Amino acid sequence: MLKTNAMRILDTAKIKYRVYEYNPEQGVDAVSVAKYVQKPVEQVFKTLVTQASDGKHGFLHFVFVVPANSELSVKKAAHAAGVKDLEMLPLKKLLPLTGYIHGGCSPVGMKKLFPTFIDETAILFDTICLSGGKIGLTLELNAEDLAPAIGAKFADLTIDK
Repeated sequence: MLKTNAMRILDTAKIKYRVYEYNPEQGVDAVSVAKYVQKPVEQVFKTLVTQASDGKHGFLHFVFVVPANSELSVKKAAHAAGVKDLEMLPLKKLLPLTGYIHGGCSPVGMKKLFPTFIDETAILFDTICLSGGKIGLTLELNAEDLAPAIGAKFADLTIDK
């Protein structure tokens, strides 16, 4: 198996991880991935990229890592990021901005290190699963080991159910 940029960065940071490969024809959403890797959906996380106006005709970008079965609270996310409002990054901007495509976007190894926030529920698990940087590849690792490597903070990010 060829190593992805995300895997190389984790190796350099000496962060232990386990690799899962799955058939993307069965679906690439995080809930489907949870079934493939036989983990609870609360333990499989998806990576969401957002943007907020910088007030000068440009955008600030933020990355949020939330459980597969949850929805990002835009209000909580904006509060965590310290901005008034934010919105999901348009899909056509994902690859040019991050280097990743939809379904294979990892918080590790983007073209630029953006402010990143991991939902606080991640610390309830010994390990979480997230994209390995390409469709069909998931990595299992400890969120508290990951956070310092990508400059991430833990926060309450999801809509309460």
